[in-house]
Amino acid sequence: MRAFVTGGGGFLGSAIVRLLRARGDEVTSFSRGEYPQLAELGARHIRGDLSELKLLVESMRGHDTVFHVAAKAGIALGREPFWQANVDGTRHVLAAALELGVERLVFTSSPSVCFDGGDHVNASNDLPYCARFLAPYPESKAAAERMVLAANGRSALATCALRPHLVFGPGDPQLVPRLLERGRARQLAIVGKGRNEVSLTFVENAAWAHLDAADRLAKNTRHAGKAYFIAQREPVVLWNWIHDLFGALGIPPVTRRIPLPIAYAVGMWLENLAKPEVEARMTRFLALQLSTSHSYDLGPAERDFGYVERVSMSDATRLTIESLRAQP
Repeated sequence: MRAFVTGGGGFLGSAIVRLLRARGDEVTSFSRGEYPQLAELGARHIRGDLSELKLLVESMRGHDTVFHVAAKAGIALGREPFWQANVDGTRHVLAAALELGVERLVFTSSPSVCFDGGDHVNASNDLPYCARFLAPYPESKAAAERMVLAANGRSALATCALRPHLVFGPGDPQLVPRLLERGRARQLAIVGKGRNEVSLTFVENAAWAHLDAADRLAKNTRHAGKAYFIAQREPVVLWNWIHDLFGALGIPPVTRRIPLPIAYAVGMWLENLAKPEVEARMTRFLALQLSTSHSYDLGPAERDFGYVERVSMSDATRLTIESLRAQP
């Protein structure tokens, strides 16, 4: 495989690059920053922005597979930055791939494209897109995902989208570090009843899902033109898992509770005060996410492109805790 990875310097992107290089694939990473560790893996790295279509075409030339991982994530409320990065950026990646005759494109999406504010328990791929988005990130990812899936079958290209949920593991720069920071500062509160069931995704499993999907992707395969949820086979009760994590690291458990209606009202109030480029401490979207269940059916991914969970939830949690304990 001659693979082109957008966002190859990021958390998930670098995991995909590592797996590709470990099995001997040629890899080019395309990211905005400098990532010398990618050169150490034997990957070619090009520094650029998804807005630079000409550079994208030049950099992608000669590759047969694209992993489009790069994205702007978060709960900030300014719509334009998310639209530029996630929608216009995806449009440019698709344009380059179609111009060059790339054969396969796997897009990293998000389960939030379907989040309607309610519980999703063991949700399958037929879950519809959300009708009304409460944040620009999921709206932009839904628009980008639709574009990617619609491009399947055009020119030489076959496409699919993967929706990993809450990616974590050693080297995680976002999810777990934010939890730990707020836990140590006593800034967390359980929203709702605290019994919501959530699927997380170990970073290595998320990366393997991308390789599994790409290896079997062609215009006539079962997963071509479709989107798939990716997560650990074993969901967790969210606050139990957080408390286990905190206990292993000497952080007191969270005891403060906020009813969902109050958290939702506070989120609405803070949204009205927040600057578009700044993430508010609470939003309506975040209040609903924290209080509802999100677990997903892996059957379609296993059946359609042979996805296999390599690391169990218990091992994933153990490896994450060990990496955090090893930090200075």
